[in-house]
Amino acid sequence: MNDQAFTDTERAGVYRAIRERRDMRHFSGGSVEPELLARLLQAAHNAPSVGLMQPWRFVRITRQDIRAELHRLVEAERRLTAEALGQRSDEFMQLKVEGILDCAELLVAALPDGREKHLFGRRTLPEMDLASLACAIQNMWLAARAEGLGMGWVSLFDPDALAALLSMPEGARPVAILCLGPVREFYPRPMLEEEGWAQAQPLSELVFTDGWGH
Repeated sequence: MNDQAFTDTERAGVYRAIRERRDMRHFSGGSVEPELLARLLQAAHNAPSVGLMQPWRFVRITRQDIRAELHRLVEAERRLTAEALGQRSDEFMQLKVEGILDCAELLVAALPDGREKHLFGRRTLPEMDLASLACAIQNMWLAARAEGLGMGWVSLFDPDALAALLSMPEGARPVAILCLGPVREFYPRPMLEEEGWAQAQPLSELVFTDGWGH
């Protein structure tokens, strides 16, 4: 172990958070203390970003009428997704895809307007702003797991409708509805595996050497 490494206990905690992070859909109400929420948001803000553009914006939803409208938008897209799935439509409709009405805290993660002025690292890969926001969300997810809170990323919504609901400026784009809060237990495996919807691929099939597929 080099002298820059964490201790054995510290490393074990980091790897445990990564291993046990789950995309949660079942919440048990309760609340998130303001100091804890601030820590989680700071963890998100500590994420890396291309060109240090920090393309993350978080909108905290506190009004019940807005929460209900978010749920309506997700439900509308859930039904459209089910139609698009054809033969798996009924199976999909049995899945719980969000915890919007049950979670303690609700956040919308979005990309800001004016992103086109940031060229550092984005001239040929403009989608790196989205990658940076995803890193911020993952930071929050891991920190939430370490704090014993569940978090779920909901992507079933019409982004234009959600942007309009939250009065986002032109060019801003919502990416995720984040459900956050206490849970009775964490899923032992990803929920979609538990429900038989999909199976994760082994790492050995996803790592190549010196060229694609080798």
